[in-house]
Amino acid sequence: MTSIASVTLEADDPAAAADFYATAFRLDTQVRVQAAKEPSTGFRGYTLSLTVAQPATVHSLFDAAVKGGATPVKPVHKSLWGWGGVVQAPDGALWKVATSAKKDTGPDAGSFDQLVLLLGVADMAATKDFYVAHGLTVGRSFARKYAEFAMPSSPVKLALYGRKALAKDAGVAPDGTGSHRLTVHAENGPFTDPDGFVWEKP
Repeated sequence: MTSIASVTLEADDPAAAADFYATAFRLDTQVRVQAAKEPSTGFRGYTLSLTVAQPATVHSLFDAAVKGGATPVKPVHKSLWGWGGVVQAPDGALWKVATSAKKDTGPDAGSFDQLVLLLGVADMAATKDFYVAHGLTVGRSFARKYAEFAMPSSPVKLALYGRKALAKDAGVAPDGTGSHRLTVHAENGPFTDPDGFVWEKP
C-alpha cells in the first residue's frame, strides 16, 4: 500500500500561504508550501478536501478560511450527500470542506478527519490503471466517473474524478493552463502521471 506523506503547493507568497493553512485549517506536515516556479491560470486540475464529522465543523472551518483571506466559491449548503462548501485559498488552491452527516451530533470539534486530494483526469480508466501499476489499490470505483484508493493510514488520501466533473463540483470553469502548482510526496515516487501530476519521494 502506498501512503502519501504530504503535498507541496506552490504559491506566489509562500510564507503567507503557509500561515493561512496553519491558522485556518490547522494543517501541519500534510501540506507544504514553496515559491511558485511556473505560471498557472484557471483551474489547476485538482481540489483538496477536508472531510469532517458534522455540519457545525464545516461552517467553522469555512468561516475560518474566509477570515484568513480565502475567497468563497460555493457557500456552505445542504445537499443530498450532506453539507459542504468550497473556498479558494490565497495561493489559488481550491478547498472543499464537507461532511456526510445531515445534522450536528455534538459541539464543533474545530478539526478535520481526513484530507483528500482529488485529481481531475482526462481518462479515468487509463489513470486508474496507471496508479494501480504504481502500487495503489482501488478502494471504491464508480464506472468511469470516480475512483478512490484504499489508504487507511495515509496522511493524505487520493481519489480520481473526471476533470470537468471535478471543476463543476468545485464551482469553477474547467479551463486552465500552465503548472498544476502541486507536487505529491510518496515513497513510490518519482514519476509523473498521465495528467501531468508530479510525484516525488518525501
